[in-house]
Amino acid sequence: MAVSATSSNLIVYLVHNYNVSTVDAAQISNVVRGCMQLAPVLGAAVSDAYFGCYPVVVAGLAFSLLSFVLFTLTATLPSLLPPPCHRAGGGSTTATSCEPSNAIQSTVLYAALCLLAVGNGGTRYNMAALGADQFVGEGRRRQGAFFSCYFAFLYASYAAGDTVLVYVQDGVSWALGFGVCVATTGLGLAALLLGSRHYRRPVPRGSPFTALARVAVATARKSTVDLGSRAQYYHGCNRDAETATQPRPDQAPSDRFRFLNRAAMVAAGETREEDGSIAKPWRLCTVKQVEDLKSLLRVLPLWSSGILVSVTVNAQVSLTVLQALTMDRALGRRFAVPAASITVTVLLAFVLSAALFDRLAAATPLWDGKLVVTPLRRVGLGHALNVASMAVAALVERRRIGAARGRAAAGTVVVPMSALWLVPQLALTGAEEALHLPGNTELFYGEFPATLRSTATAMPPLFIAAGSYLSTALVDAVRRATRWLPDDLNESRLDSVYWTLTVLAAVNFGYFLVCATTYKYNNGGDDGNAKAQTETDVS
Repeated sequence: MAVSATSSNLIVYLVHNYNVSTVDAAQISNVVRGCMQLAPVLGAAVSDAYFGCYPVVVAGLAFSLLSFVLFTLTATLPSLLPPPCHRAGGGSTTATSCEPSNAIQSTVLYAALCLLAVGNGGTRYNMAALGADQFVGEGRRRQGAFFSCYFAFLYASYAAGDTVLVYVQDGVSWALGFGVCVATTGLGLAALLLGSRHYRRPVPRGSPFTALARVAVATARKSTVDLGSRAQYYHGCNRDAETATQPRPDQAPSDRFRFLNRAAMVAAGETREEDGSIAKPWRLCTVKQVEDLKSLLRVLPLWSSGILVSVTVNAQVSLTVLQALTMDRALGRRFAVPAASITVTVLLAFVLSAALFDRLAAATPLWDGKLVVTPLRRVGLGHALNVASMAVAALVERRRIGAARGRAAAGTVVVPMSALWLVPQLALTGAEEALHLPGNTELFYGEFPATLRSTATAMPPLFIAAGSYLSTALVDAVRRATRWLPDDLNESRLDSVYWTLTVLAAVNFGYFLVCATTYKYNNGGDDGNAKAQTETDVS
């Protein structure tokens, strides 16, 4: 809740308290969002390879707590904030003079943001893994129930953070809002520590990326070896933990990415005579390790299509907050919705759309014994909604700019356009995310080898992080090449930015369709002929 509220309200905090221009604040917010998506992937890798979940989660909560302490200090101590902007003149000659933050103020702010990303990296996925570890040996149903409960609380906390806590920060007091963040994070850390002696803590299994790196290095070192028909391939020996069954000695690797097969070709001196184990691990790999890397490479084109979806979504969400700042956010006479809280529509639409889609998918009968709704089709529907969301955003922004310029030309005081006009585009984005993210996670989890299942669940956050950084670069390129994004949003051509995002989303949708129609599932069949799961598997 604390992390969600702070990251969502960061643009407003930078604009109002640090005198940062609106577009620059959106750029900083995109970078921070990218770091907060990338850090959990690194945290999960460190946890699996070295420390285990529990100590990484504890460290993550401690870093988060320190981050919110720094945020509270920035909101409490005047010396850590630049002076408020000064308005001089009157009427049409009004000028605003803003003093930027000094070195110390900027250092404290960026230290708090870095600690926020590091803390989120330690908790985001490791918390879920730590909880699932407590149900090992108790059946998939218990673990499934835990994950359902975990994600229900996760999205509920996002919604609470983006509404209640954002309102406290923006409408009551920034110091009080960050103080609540300190209290909730402190309580979370205390609750975790109180149960320490009861937790199951599996021993770290080592990084799965080491085996992939060995395949790449072995392939490079054998780049001149001839892939002849009489090549002998290494499948492992009896003492290899990964070799559960003995394959036929003449069984060759698949022809996909055939050049990687060199890594499994046995040369003189690469195995031990006494037991047949690998003597030179960076020159020889098993066929299974080679096929694992091939599975990863096969899915990368589909994964890359998610990057541009993330680019458009991140740019839209950041720019929507800026739009909301210029619009009428009043609900009744006494309450105004904080600008950052308008994005809670995405979370609510995500939850509702995911539940509706799952119900529809469960009610859809099998067609000739096969699943009709496959992961690729679910992702494809998400791409289509992404295009629609950007187009709706462009149309709404055209209307907003027209209304704002009409008021300026008339010279009269007129209530701005209602921020509720932003709800449809955000609802479409939430529905798109409800299809795109779970669909990709299901696809990667099912297609990756068992040794890379943790990596599979981290693949969507990776393209979200990449999209956050690229959306920052995209907006910066638009600012440099055009005059569409001045500091005064009412003088902008933000609708043209949204139309550009619409075109990019449409082109990316076409790229995804090409990748999807040529993709073959590992479990047999193509998108329309994937093997049907049993009733037990579906449940």
